[in-house]
Amino acid sequence: MKKLGTLAAATLLLAGAAQADPLKVGMITTLSGGGAGLGIDVRDGFMLAVKQSGNSDIEVIVEDDQRKPDIAVQLADKMIQSDKVDVLTGIIWSNLAMAVVPAVTQQGKFYLSPNAGPSALAGKGCHENYFNVAWQNDNLHEAAGAYAKGAGFANSFILAPNYPAGKDALTGYKRFYGGDLAGEVYTKLGQSDYAAEIAQIRASGADSVFFFLPGGMGIAFMKQYAQSGVDIPLVGPAFSFDQGILQAVGEAAMGVKNTSQWNKDIDNPTNAAFVESFQAEYGRLPSLYASQGFDTANLLLSAMGKASVSDAGAFRAALKEADFASTRGDFEFGSNHHPIQDIYVREVIKEGDVFTNKIVGPALENHSDAYAGECSM
Repeated sequence: MKKLGTLAAATLLLAGAAQADPLKVGMITTLSGGGAGLGIDVRDGFMLAVKQSGNSDIEVIVEDDQRKPDIAVQLADKMIQSDKVDVLTGIIWSNLAMAVVPAVTQQGKFYLSPNAGPSALAGKGCHENYFNVAWQNDNLHEAAGAYAKGAGFANSFILAPNYPAGKDALTGYKRFYGGDLAGEVYTKLGQSDYAAEIAQIRASGADSVFFFLPGGMGIAFMKQYAQSGVDIPLVGPAFSFDQGILQAVGEAAMGVKNTSQWNKDIDNPTNAAFVESFQAEYGRLPSLYASQGFDTANLLLSAMGKASVSDAGAFRAALKEADFASTRGDFEFGSNHHPIQDIYVREVIKEGDVFTNKIVGPALENHSDAYAGECSM
């Protein structure tokens, strides 16, 4: 198994000697602390795609943002001013994206998001140089709301961290759920003790619980929820039931329905090859985040094959075409440079000793986001 490790400040020159003027990519992502698994997966998926391409004209500089907005801003400034990068990518957390992306695009650089998709950047804050390759933050939560409504839930208790993506999450769930709320709670970002929230859930009279708690937050909540004996059904987005989280949560996650635009059993040749090659390269199953990193790199590579980044208009048009084979199958951007895509209901299962997900069926088909009409592009 090849290990890239945690790269706090590493420059990776891939696939042989670079030509005189390679395209330089600055990847700012979370490689340490409670959210490290997400950033590592995005990085590993991205690097796998670049390696497989054999493209010697791309240089990737990887830095750890430590999940701190001020660090992310400093890194972006360094990459633009000192490293002279052409494209930036990698940010996991929406509060960091809001701190970095507007300044990056205003300086004429391209930003390709492999994860964070805050509503402010999809609507009035959209920019021609900003492309989101994952989703708009509300999307998977909208699908969870649609699933909950179809399942007959009518009194959900909902909770998420108090930061942009958490607010988008609950907004998205409510948009498609339409039922009553037994409670609505915003938790602290990075919180690890959920005893108070679980006590509220127990006393609420809820018939379902929707929660968005990515990374270590989701692991802590799920373990404590299982130990509490509360048996109210859980619904969530993939972020709380993705590959890296499931092994830590274990049996407590079995059977839980969650929503995602990707899963390892999506039936197309690109996805099958990606899952197999990621396992071979890193010795683990890929996650949602790894698939997004892989797709982001392949989008970038497809644009490089059509235009030079020095011709911003042509390069932008090449990105907009999205002429690459996605792990999700068909892929297209909406008018605000966010994906139009299917979102699925998944169920947590066990394959041998490994906890994973299987697709149950579609939740929302050919789905765009609620903010595109506010974008002036």
